[in-house]
Amino acid sequence: MKKILLMLLLPLTLLAQSNKLTKADKIYGLSKFWQEVNYNFVYLNKVDRAKWDSTYKALIVSIPETKTDYEYYLELQRFCAMLKDGHTNIYMPAGKDFEPMNTMFGDYRFFIENVEDKAIITRVNLSKKNEIPVGSEVIAVNGKPTAQYVAEHVSPYISSSTDYVLMDWSISKLLQGVEGSQFEIKIKKPNGQLLTLNLTHKRTEEKEVFPAFPAESALLDFKWYPNNVAYVALNSFGDEKIDSLFTAKLPELYKAKAIIVDLRNNGGGSTGIGSYILKYLTNDSLLYGSRYSTRQLNSAFKAWGHYTTAKDTANSEWNKKALLTFQDNYFYHFDYNPLKNKLAEKRIVVPTALLIGHNTASAAEDFLIYADNQKHMTKIGRNSFGSTGQPYLFDLPGGGSARVCTKKDTYPDGREFVGYGVKPDIEVIPIVKDFMANKDTTLNTAIDYLNKKIK
Repeated sequence: MKKILLMLLLPLTLLAQSNKLTKADKIYGLSKFWQEVNYNFVYLNKVDRAKWDSTYKALIVSIPETKTDYEYYLELQRFCAMLKDGHTNIYMPAGKDFEPMNTMFGDYRFFIENVEDKAIITRVNLSKKNEIPVGSEVIAVNGKPTAQYVAEHVSPYISSSTDYVLMDWSISKLLQGVEGSQFEIKIKKPNGQLLTLNLTHKRTEEKEVFPAFPAESALLDFKWYPNNVAYVALNSFGDEKIDSLFTAKLPELYKAKAIIVDLRNNGGGSTGIGSYILKYLTNDSLLYGSRYSTRQLNSAFKAWGHYTTAKDTANSEWNKKALLTFQDNYFYHFDYNPLKNKLAEKRIVVPTALLIGHNTASAAEDFLIYADNQKHMTKIGRNSFGSTGQPYLFDLPGGGSARVCTKKDTYPDGREFVGYGVKPDIEVIPIVKDFMANKDTTLNTAIDYLNKKIK
């Protein structure tokens, strides 16, 4: 369950010139991906198979005619996005022909985020902070309202399990493209004034931005707030070093009357790394994590299923398995065993706020599943990423690669969170004014909540 890393290259003008792939290469790469999805994609039963196959057939004709390798990979990304899964992706090859630019436009540099379902500029290069104030909204791109432009030119290339993450990424990658890509954008400033800019992707030499970037997050961040409220940010479960960093803080954490565990920037890693930390935060001797299942193909059963009807499955597990296998819908359910917590060290069981958001993903979501029944823990923030699983990674022609999710995870009782996200107990949705004031409303809500608990 690796941290999700996406390369989404979405310009209107395709400026990369490389076209080294042959037509046969392009058809092979397309077919390889289509084949691996059909064999291994765990959520194939949620896919419109007729549309999936008809799109494949149409691409067999059109994709060999793509003018560049870059355009070819864009078409693969569009095809992949039909599956609506955050752990199933097409990755572009490395190299200058595929290098994306997102925030730099020569004299201008700005960062765009989804705030209140709007494309809000949340940072600019320092010299432009008065011309383009933080909180300004991009209301049109290349002559189209931003929402229309996103729907037509950005979202169709992004693989996501949830609509809200799809929108987050679409807006943050709104102006992404290779160097030289051009955009005309219309901006509405906080005071209502309109500004039109013609932009071309070019490296920005000015390094300073406003507001300044916070200090680079460590693997684990630790600080204190008043009333002995400890703050611990677990920013990745991709490096087991975080476990030792956490245990090194135990002598201090034992003094805490309440704890904030910030998972908002944790994109995943290894489930075992996160659960090791959780063991210290509960008195339970058993921790109940996700249930796993995967599709199972038995070729002989698939052959028998061709001649099997629903009526034949009555009182026959054999026929039931045959029919389900023929329908690509037979699942193997892994043995389920709760995680034993035999920790000898002292535990820290105090009012605990788990800060979560749209970037809380994969193994960090597995952490939340383990923590689901902890009565002293309260989830605060926004829905989590809504995607986890075990991807199967394979190469594509020209140096690119793909991955296909092979494992379905649910709550122990079967509730689904992939496609929905783990929901907070207390929802906090940032607004434009928060960004303009550089205010962390989610953290402030957690501090206020815990202070009431410990009084």
